[in-house]
Amino acid sequence: MTRLIALVDGSVYSRSVCDHAAWIGRRTGGAVELLHVIGRREGGSPPSDLSGSLSLGARTALLEELSALDEQRGKLAQRRGRAILEDARSVVEAAGLTEVCTRLRLGDLVEAVNESEAEAELVVIGKRGEAADFAKLHLGSNLERVARSSRGPVFVAARAFKPIARFLIAYDGGASSRKAVDSVARSRLFAGLPCRLVTAGADSEESRRRLADAAATLRAGGFEVSTAVLEGHPETAIAQVVEEEGIDLLVMGAYGHSRIRSLFIGSITAEMLRSCKVPVMLYR
Repeated sequence: MTRLIALVDGSVYSRSVCDHAAWIGRRTGGAVELLHVIGRREGGSPPSDLSGSLSLGARTALLEELSALDEQRGKLAQRRGRAILEDARSVVEAAGLTEVCTRLRLGDLVEAVNESEAEAELVVIGKRGEAADFAKLHLGSNLERVARSSRGPVFVAARAFKPIARFLIAYDGGASSRKAVDSVARSRLFAGLPCRLVTAGADSEESRRRLADAAATLRAGGFEVSTAVLEGHPETAIAQVVEEEGIDLLVMGAYGHSRIRSLFIGSITAEMLRSCKVPVMLYR
């Protein structure tokens, strides 16, 4: 991996994003680009005409005052963005990485990520952002937008960083889960970590064959793999294994085996993101 993009904002997840980006960078030797994007509303925009039926002179004065306030808000947003990036850089460098750069952008987050992604292989983003409703466990709206548009895998950081010692691949035989297995088998990021490979649903000859084929690919890549067919619904059965076995990272496809491709993720994947307290690596 040559470079990864870590998206930081003012949320509690930003520290975790930095810690996970540093962990990935150490294992892969990749450089880290810290990216903070100021939305157009935050960064200053032409004010709406709120003057109503004021006289011409009063209306002009009001619009000038609104414009000045808007400009001041934009400057404050840039100062805040630079402060966020400097704090993030300190965290990543303190973890031992030297190839760290920062980028402050004004505009749309997805456009900024797509532009930076041309030179990167992975995007790291927090599970929730500043505007997320933590009480209702809502996923961050930017997570869905980034994951839908990103060309490569997306690493979704949990709220707090924990050293990753073992990982689990949720496998259903679909295209995105096959891509996850193939990528893991060749990746330095997972090298040396024991792998749990599971599928959920009916325990049939077909499901065991698919699981055995995936396990063979991983073992050919040098991985220690244990497999299981879990009874029950994937969103509950897999989440239970993650919790009970102390899994540190969940790897899965963004799309289920039979999901409509125009959707960002299947309902199962969305539920796994909401319920699991560990980071999740998504492959499209």
